[in-house]
Amino acid sequence: MVDPVTLAVIQAGLQQVCDEMDLTFSRAAFSPVIAEADDRSDGIYSAEDGSLIAQGSKGLPVFVGVMQFSTRTLIERIAAGVTAAPEPGDIYIVNDPYLGGTHLMDVRFAMPVWRQGRIWCWLSNTGHWPDTGGMVPGGFSASAISAEQEGLRLPPVKLFKKGVLDAEIWAIICSNIRVSDQRIGDVKAQASALMVGAERLAALLDRYGDGTVGAAVAQMRDLAARQMRAKLALIPEGRYRATAVIDSDGVVNAPLIIALAVTRAGERLVFDFSGSSLPCAGPMNSVRATTLSSVYLAVRHVFPDVPISAGAFEPLEVVGIEGTFLDAHYPRPVSGCAAEVSQRIAEAVFAALVQAIPDRVTAAPAGTSGNFGLGGTDPETGAGYVMYQISGGGYGGFAGGDGISNGCSTIGISKAPPVEIMEQKYPVLYRRYALHEGSGGAGQYRGGFGLDYEIELLRGMARASFVMDHGRVGPQGVLGGGDGAVNRVEIHRQGAPVLVPEHLSKAQDIVLQAGDRVRVRTPGGGGYGAPADRDPARVAEDLALGRYGTAEAARLWPGKP
Repeated sequence: MVDPVTLAVIQAGLQQVCDEMDLTFSRAAFSPVIAEADDRSDGIYSAEDGSLIAQGSKGLPVFVGVMQFSTRTLIERIAAGVTAAPEPGDIYIVNDPYLGGTHLMDVRFAMPVWRQGRIWCWLSNTGHWPDTGGMVPGGFSASAISAEQEGLRLPPVKLFKKGVLDAEIWAIICSNIRVSDQRIGDVKAQASALMVGAERLAALLDRYGDGTVGAAVAQMRDLAARQMRAKLALIPEGRYRATAVIDSDGVVNAPLIIALAVTRAGERLVFDFSGSSLPCAGPMNSVRATTLSSVYLAVRHVFPDVPISAGAFEPLEVVGIEGTFLDAHYPRPVSGCAAEVSQRIAEAVFAALVQAIPDRVTAAPAGTSGNFGLGGTDPETGAGYVMYQISGGGYGGFAGGDGISNGCSTIGISKAPPVEIMEQKYPVLYRRYALHEGSGGAGQYRGGFGLDYEIELLRGMARASFVMDHGRVGPQGVLGGGDGAVNRVEIHRQGAPVLVPEHLSKAQDIVLQAGDRVRVRTPGGGGYGAPADRDPARVAEDLALGRYGTAEAARLWPGKP
C-alpha cells in the first residue's frame, strides 16, 4: 500500500509525463490540425492488457478509450505472433479502425518502455494526419461505400526499428497519401513525443522505484473505480430512454437513429443501444472501440472529477451494439465515426441522464466537428496542399447558465486553427468569421451560439468535401427547452445560384474555382428549461447586444422584452 502523499505525487507525475508528450507533439508538428488545433493525444498504458494508466489533460477525450483498445490489440497480436515482437527503440504505427481505432486519419504510434529487460508499460499517441489517401483530399469522403475508398489502412507494423525510421515502410506510406513530403514533420513530432515521455517516465521510476510506481498504478485504478461507483450512486435507480438522430450516412438520404436505454442498477450503469439503425452504406458507421469510448467520454463530461484511469470505466457496461451501425466491421466505411457519430452517441447519453440528474447534465451541444477538407495545387507555388478545417459550435444550456458559444466539439479540446495561419499556408481568404447569432435554442437558459465562417478560394482550382452533421435536426433542448439551430453549408459561385448539398451537411468532390466561396454556419446548443421561465434581464441583454432580432425574440420569449 502506497501512502496517500506518495500516491498523489506519483499520480501527478504520470499526468505530467502525458502532458509533456502532448506539448512536445503539438509544438514540433508540421500540420496546423495538430500544431494549432491540438487534434492529438498521448497516454500511458499497461504492459499486460493495454489498459489506461494515465492520459494527458490536454488530449482528446475520445482517445481515452480508443488507445486503450488499440494498445490491447497490439499486445494480443504480438503474443499471437501476428505482429513482430518489440525490441528497445521500436515504435509501431497503426491506423486500422477495426483494430481498436477511429477513422484512418487518426494515426497511432505505440512504443514499449523497457525496464531491466522487460516491458514495464506502453506509451501511445494519436495524431490526426491531414491526409491518408482515398477518394478525396483530407480523407472525409461523404459517399465512400468501402474502407479502401477512405484511404491507406495500416495494421500494427514497426515504423521505427531500434530507433531508426524504416525507409521501406515509409516509402509505402508516402506512395499512398497526398502531400507526403510534408508528413515527415508530423511523424518526427509524434515519435519525439514518445521519446520525451519515455525519458520523463524513467526519471519518475528511478526516483520512486518500479515496484512503488506499479503499486501506485494499481491503487489509482481501484480508487477511480470506487469514485465512479460513488458518482453513479447519485443517479436514481431506473431506466432512462433517449434517441439521437444523424442526418444521413452520406449515401442514402435518410436519418440514422441511435436508440439508447440507460439503466442504473446497484453499482453499475448499463448503456443499451438495442434498436439503433442497422449498418449503413456510407461512412457514418462506428467501430466498437469508438462507440465505447464515446460512452466513456460522455460520462466523464457528467463526472469530470473522477480520475482518468481504466478503473473509471469498470462500472460502465455497453450492450446491444452488435448488428447495428455502432459496431462496424470491415469493409464498412467509417470516416465519420470519431468526429460525428461519437458526438451523437454522447448526445444520446446526455439526453438520457438529464432525466435522472438534471442539475448535472446539459442540453445537447452542437455535436459536430464540422469536418471540411479542401485540396488542390496552388498555382503560385506549384505545390499541392490539403487543408483540413474543424470548427466549434454552441454548448447546451444547463442548470444555472447559458451554454458556451463557439465551444470545441464534445469529443475533444480541438479548436479551429487560427485564421491567420490558414491564410498563410493555403490559397484561401476568410471573408467572415463570427458567431452564428440566434442559433442557441430558447430556454430558461439558452444554448450557446455556433460559428459563422466563409472561405474564398483565391487561386487555382480545388476540391471540397464535407462530413458534418445536425443539418436536418438541431441539437435537442431538454426540460422544455428549444432545439438549437441546424448546421448550414452553402457553396457560393460567381453568377450561379447558391448550392446547398443534397445531404445538407455532407458532400464530396465539389469543384471550386478562384473566387468561389464556402459558407458554414454551425449549430447552436439546445435550450435548458422552459423559455417562459427565462429571466427578463437575460432576454433584454440578448436583444441589446443584437443576439436575436426583435421578431425572433417575441417568438422565443412571448410577453418579455
